Amino acid sequence: MTCASAWNWPVLPGVGRANGDSSRCACPDPDCVVPGAHPFDPGLLAATTDPRMIGWWWARRPNAPVLLATGGAAPCAMSLPAEAAARALVRLDARGLRLGPVVATPTRWSLMVAPYSLERLGELLYAKDHVPSSLRFHGEGGYLLLPPSAASSGGRVRWERPPEEGPERLWLPEVEAVVDALVEAGSGAPDGGSRLAY
Repeated sequence: MTCASAWNWPVLPGVGRANGDSSRCACPDPDCVVPGAHPFDPGLLAATTDPRMIGWWWARRPNAPVLLATGGAAPCAMSLPAEAAARALVRLDARGLRLGPVVATPTRWSLMVAPYSLERLGELLYAKDHVPSSLRFHGEGGYLLLPPSAASSGGRVRWERPPEEGPERLWLPEVEAVVDALVEAGSGAPDGGSRLAY
């Protein structure tokens, strides 16, 4: 949670696991598809940058997953299955593109980007011949699991590329700069479910 605090990101606690059971979510849905790694109580609209509220939440639930409410003034993200995302990073590095933070779970990596609107994203994707179904979008009204949370797929969330330290504002590339490489790398990747990750 230190990065979220340092960059003034709106966060809230995730629902967590049922009595420490790594396979079951604490929410009432017995078939929850992202156990522990989603908002429940409080809901996503409660996300805040207020250090007093954040401190109160985690004092009561110290092991709660850390969720970033994406969009608005907060970072957004695009994610792919881990292997495809690693290929995309190689392509983007080869182009000399400066990247922002990359959040990794054992199964998916999320490239954080500057805030974008659904309309802007829709225009970019409309121009593509094909958009892989494994590509997910974390924009306005969405959320992203942050380190050091437990991932719903098992294991822990980590920084593949941490936020750059320093006095300047956090660097985030524009979505236009990364979308082509992500679409290319995601083609042929196993379907990771819905493209919309809200």
